[in-house]
Amino acid sequence: MRLFLLVLLAHSGPIACARSIAPPASAPPNAEAALTRMRDTLACGRAIQASAKVDHFGERGRVRGEVLLLAARPARIRMDIVSPFGVALATMTSDGARFSLADLRERRMYVGPASACNIARLTAVPVPGHVLVDLLRGQAPVLRHEPHGPALTIAWSTEGYWVLTISGANEAREEIHMAPRAEDWARPWQLQQMRVLDVRVLQQGYVLYHAELGDHSPAPMATPREDPDGLAPPLPPSGPTCTAEVPRKIHIEVIDAESDMRILYQQVLWNPPLPRGTFELPMTPGMPVEPVTCE
Repeated sequence: MRLFLLVLLAHSGPIACARSIAPPASAPPNAEAALTRMRDTLACGRAIQASAKVDHFGERGRVRGEVLLLAARPARIRMDIVSPFGVALATMTSDGARFSLADLRERRMYVGPASACNIARLTAVPVPGHVLVDLLRGQAPVLRHEPHGPALTIAWSTEGYWVLTISGANEAREEIHMAPRAEDWARPWQLQQMRVLDVRVLQQGYVLYHAELGDHSPAPMATPREDPDGLAPPLPPSGPTCTAEVPRKIHIEVIDAESDMRILYQQVLWNPPLPRGTFELPMTPGMPVEPVTCE
C-alpha cells in the first residue's frame, strides 16, 4: 500500500498541473501593434446583422427571447426583441445621438439621448452605444491612451492569450485578452487574425463592465437588398466584402448594477444594406411618448 501511494504521489504533479501554452513564434513587438492587428482583423466589418437568443437580467427582472439586431459603427444600434412564442416585446433604436424604445408590453414609447442608461432600458447593461457596437462585432473598445507609453503594456499568459493592459484618465484601466486563430499560430504576426476573448474595464478599482466572447467563426457577407416591386435599384451592402470571424457567444455584465446580457448568435451577416431610417423609430399612433433622461 505504501509503495502504491508513493507511485501515486510521484505522478500527481503533472496530472494536477495545467499545461502551459507557449506564445506564437512571431509576436507583436508591442501592445499598440497588437491593437492594430485587432482593428485590422475586423476593419472590413462596418456593420453586422444577426438573429440571436438573448437572456438578460436587470432591474426589471429576467427576460428571455430572440433578438433581431443591427449594429453599425460607430454607435448605431437597432434591436427587436421577440418572445419564445413569437410575440414582439420591444424595439430599440439609437443613431448615436437619439434613443427610442417602444415597449409593446406596456404600450409606451420612450425617447431621449442615446446614453448608456437609456440603452440599458432594453439591453439591461448600461454601457455606451459605441462599446456595445464594438462588442457585438467582436472587437474590444479601447480606452483613450498615449500610444507606446508606460500606460500600455502587453504580456503573454500561459493559458494561451495576450494580456493587454491600458491605463486611461480618471484612474481608468482596461484589460483585454486576445489570441490569434489556431491556423495563424505559425504565421508572421502582421498576418495573424486576432480573436478578442475577454474585456474588462475598471475605474478607481471598480469594474465598469466585463465582457466574454467565444465560439469565433467566420460570418458570410450580406447581399444587396432587392426592391420587391422593382421600382428602385438594389440597395448595396453597407461595407466592403467581409468574411471575418464573429464570436457566436457574447456575455456582457455590469457587476455594480447587478445586470447582464447573454447573446447567442444564430445567424450573422456582415455589412447588411441599411435603408434610410433603420436606426430611427417612428411614432406609433395611440402609444404615449415619454421623454427619458438619466445619468
